[in-house]
Amino acid sequence: AAAGCDLCADGAAAGRCLTCGVRLCPFCCRAHRRQKKTASHAVTELENTRDCSQAGKPLLCPSHPTEELRLFCEQCDQTVCQECVLGRHRQHPYDFTSNVIHKHGDALRKLLKNTQQHMDTLEDVLSQIDNMGSAVCSRVEAVATEICLFASGYVRAIEEHRDRLLKQLEDLKVQKENLLHLQKAQLQQLLLDMRTGVEFTEHLLMSGTDLEILITKGVVSSRLTKLNSVAYSTHPSVDDRIQFSPQERAGRCCGYEVFGAVLNKVVDPARCTLHGEDLHSACQNQRTGFTLLCNDTTGERMGQGGEAVRVTITHKDKRNCAVKPTVCDNGDGTYCISYSPEEPGLYAVCVCVKGQHVQGSPFTLMVKHKFREHQGVFHCCTFCSSGGQKAARCACGGTMPGGYQGCGHGHKGHPGCYHWSCCGQVKESSECLGGPPSNTSLRSLLRTVAL
Repeated sequence: AAAGCDLCADGAAAGRCLTCGVRLCPFCCRAHRRQKKTASHAVTELENTRDCSQAGKPLLCPSHPTEELRLFCEQCDQTVCQECVLGRHRQHPYDFTSNVIHKHGDALRKLLKNTQQHMDTLEDVLSQIDNMGSAVCSRVEAVATEICLFASGYVRAIEEHRDRLLKQLEDLKVQKENLLHLQKAQLQQLLLDMRTGVEFTEHLLMSGTDLEILITKGVVSSRLTKLNSVAYSTHPSVDDRIQFSPQERAGRCCGYEVFGAVLNKVVDPARCTLHGEDLHSACQNQRTGFTLLCNDTTGERMGQGGEAVRVTITHKDKRNCAVKPTVCDNGDGTYCISYSPEEPGLYAVCVCVKGQHVQGSPFTLMVKHKFREHQGVFHCCTFCSSGGQKAARCACGGTMPGGYQGCGHGHKGHPGCYHWSCCGQVKESSECLGGPPSNTSLRSLLRTVAL
């Protein structure tokens, strides 16, 4: 049987280290040449030796040719002879090669096993990398297909939306042309009737006798009067104000959100109106405001925002005093204008749309001094607020001389509704108009000022 490897004891010996004297399998031969400590050793193949009997011959020390390499220096990690131990390797730990071969062979086998495990791991990682590369390519192809489908669908949606917009535009054109044609036909007929009446009347006055004129006067006058009373517009019934708004949201088409709308409604400043509880008065340092409602040329609400609204509030007596208003576009054709005046007095308010005044603009605004809060009670009657005191007095003048008769019934001077005991104002959110109570009425008024 072939001799086994002295290092791994697994493979058959295929070579021998002339320096160490150990038999080596092919793998260990390669490892022996790559090891730093044994790279200088002479390794020869068994087949290249002169005869098989020489494979079992002892190896001699290159430094001491007469000595056999039978020892292993642990410190220098190399085979040595007896002379080497006594000389250059003196005091180095050493042992016979037959005693240490198993330990070093086991270390090599363990290292070999670890290396093989790394090789398996690397092969697995490389396989995963190849699989991931294939997966990336497949995924890219799938996403590219999705993108193409999305883009083609989006293009179809845009084309369909375009066709829909053009259809709306064409319908709008036909509608306007029909209205113009109808107006034109009506006016042409009216003009024809007037021309006929005028020609007949002129011929009558020029060629008719006095008797003929007097006989037909009633009929002709009635006809001309009727023609003169016919109401007609001096302007075309429609206009050419057709706009396209590319930023306008147009809902969804084929599952995609699309933009762009044909706008026929155009704001008419003369038809825009102002709304608010009290446009002409405000209180100092109190935020208030009003609403601008924009309408189109037909008087209908615009239903969309984006108009150029400009509001100025300037003091009439103080040139450098102005209020900076805030304009909020609600997006539905209405605009909330709010402001907070710091100086009391008379102001001029201008509200313009597209550089033109709206209805009611400009108007005057009276800013009163700081709002005065009520110090009294918003009550139904002095009797209830005073705890049943008949002599209690209220700023409204109501008294209870005859005792309680039911709130608002038969009370002298009573306004007939809830009111403030301090000033008599019937509006709960109103400003207090009364001053501090005088000393003469202080006691009786206190009964209705505080519950």
